[in-house]
Amino acid sequence: MAAITLKIDNMHCQACVNHVKRALEHVAGLRIKYVQIGSASVETHDADAAIAAVTRAGYPAARA
Repeated sequence: MAAITLKIDNMHCQACVNHVKRALEHVAGLRIKYVQIGSASVETHDADAAIAAVTRAGYPAARA
């Protein structure tokens, strides 16, 4: 599994962090290292799936 860091827009508070964590938890084969305001670090075979999950949750994301 490759570790990637995501830059996540519009994540401004702990409730946003929790929302993003929940979105990432639904991605099969993903391991969350951390989620903090503005960024996340995950280990995954499918970075596109992680980015898509966060974006669907309302937080535009891209590789940092």
